[in-house]
Amino acid sequence: MKILHSKIIGKGRPLLILHGLLGMGDNWITLGRQYAEKGFKVHLIDQRNHGKSFHDDDMTYDDLTEDLYTYVQAYELKNFDLMGHSMGGKTAMFFALQYPELLHKMIVVDMAPKKYPPHHRFIFDTIQKIDLSRFNTRRKIEQFVLQYIESEAIVKFILKNLARDKQKKFVWKANMPVLSESLSDLSETLPPMQVSHVPALFVKGSNSPYILPEDYRLIKAHFPNSEIVVIPRSGHWVHAEQPALFFEKTLNFLQE
Repeated sequence: MKILHSKIIGKGRPLLILHGLLGMGDNWITLGRQYAEKGFKVHLIDQRNHGKSFHDDDMTYDDLTEDLYTYVQAYELKNFDLMGHSMGGKTAMFFALQYPELLHKMIVVDMAPKKYPPHHRFIFDTIQKIDLSRFNTRRKIEQFVLQYIESEAIVKFILKNLARDKQKKFVWKANMPVLSESLSDLSETLPPMQVSHVPALFVKGSNSPYILPEDYRLIKAHFPNSEIVVIPRSGHWVHAEQPALFFEKTLNFLQE
């Protein structure tokens, strides 16, 4: 049985956090510590093909949902809170439809239950251009990638996936070939007509196109016991761009 890797901090009601595509649990360490200080036992989880979790050729939301269920069973968790950003948010939604009895509350960060056009192709096209064996410093890799991706923030986010092997050579933590091949699967919609009554909070970045006003009806159709909050002056990485306001809104929801 393959169990997802996680970092667990704090004591109290379990709060499981799922990162987005090309992320990892450690990206949430600062916010995770804040939740832990407020009485939560926080599980910062690496989803399959990311971080320190196992690699696998299959990468669908059914796979990610069952990975999470296996994790929950291994740690004997129930009545827990579940938070997910982007791809992690879609995993959380699938899980809430499949296993609502296990959840206390759910938070979905900047993701709607709809099909998206695969819009990360440019990132993986750039990654395929990188011959890691040619580089001996992270800075040189960063300079190379900046030739193709203008956003320094996105480049730094991608390069968090770099590690060194036993020979001190650069390698990717994430399973880049499988993730690239799975972009279409990871853009999928939720199954139509399926409903979960788990109390849910959807957090939208005001400048992000991921949740649009016309998506609100679909969110309510799948999750009738949900509310939507918009965080001003933030994009898709709302938790990183407005961490204080994000923490305040999500903590209030969790503690209600």
